[in-house]
Amino acid sequence: MSPHAKLISTSSLIIGTAITISSNHWAMAWTGLEINTLAIIPFISKSHHPRAIEASTKYFLVQAAASAMLLFSSMTNAWMTGQWDITQLTNPTSCLLLTLAIAMKLGLVPFHFWYPEVLQGSSMMTALLLSTLMKFPPITILLLTSQSLNPTLLTAMAILSTALGGWMGLNQTQTRKILAFSSISHLGWMIIIIIYSPKLTLLTFYLYSLITSTVFLSLNMTNTLKLSTLLTSWTKAPALNAALLLTLLSLAGLPPLTGFMPKWLIIQELTKQDMTTSATLIAMLSLLSLFFYLRLAYYSTITLPPNPTNHMKQWHINKPTSASIATSTALSSLLLPLSPLILTTI
Repeated sequence: MSPHAKLISTSSLIIGTAITISSNHWAMAWTGLEINTLAIIPFISKSHHPRAIEASTKYFLVQAAASAMLLFSSMTNAWMTGQWDITQLTNPTSCLLLTLAIAMKLGLVPFHFWYPEVLQGSSMMTALLLSTLMKFPPITILLLTSQSLNPTLLTAMAILSTALGGWMGLNQTQTRKILAFSSISHLGWMIIIIIYSPKLTLLTFYLYSLITSTVFLSLNMTNTLKLSTLLTSWTKAPALNAALLLTLLSLAGLPPLTGFMPKWLIIQELTKQDMTTSATLIAMLSLLSLFFYLRLAYYSTITLPPNPTNHMKQWHINKPTSASIATSTALSSLLLPLSPLILTTI
């Protein structure tokens, strides 16, 4: 990709996100989402590999269908109520269509089929953008309309997303697909609480983005695309792989690491809302994803599991770790003691 094309695509990505998260009018929010979709496609297809072209085609078709459904939802609401304000979504049909459109954009169950395939066909850094930045505008729209949405539908989609994200990630060997199903599982945690505590959803998304960015950057630095490569990646950067162990355990939500904070707060809030059954169910289903997080963490340490295949040991390279990875790794592991301070700000 030429520098000019990269600059235009990056600028469009930032501008599209800014337009969507700062707009009150449905047409402006839709415009921002369309700019975002068109800006990320060159990043997905820049390698000119058949899988990358397939991934960009799938992404474009799914996002175009979701944007059309979102525009139809807003037009139906404007036709029935005369309001184009995002927060004035009152028509039941429009609320249902909007929920389906945003679920399609985020990759929630049952509209999740495109997401692992698109991540698998993208590079590590593009997959990072798809997992973090590209989810911010749709989640913002959900936050603005959360009071109008159907809680039963959202709870069902959240529990199914957590179950499927954990179940489908069990037999994966590609790291990008594992992180894709991890993203689907975490989206379930964000969606189940969005009606009762929107700020808690935002906090969960911020912490998820921080920890996932650390994992993607670490895997990108050691060029780890599958589990068999992860087995011997400790020879490249032992300290980074040791830190990756803590980051993966934090992503799994184990105390006393940062990732435990959002799950703890969400279960506490669900209990306050008399949703003990849902809280118990989503906590039990998260044990499925805990299995493949522990498998990744075990592979990332300097211990080789029993394997009949002889892996070629890679040369140890004294390549300095960047400051951004070091900072994000520290934040991904050590933020839990600051939870009282964070709670006072949300």
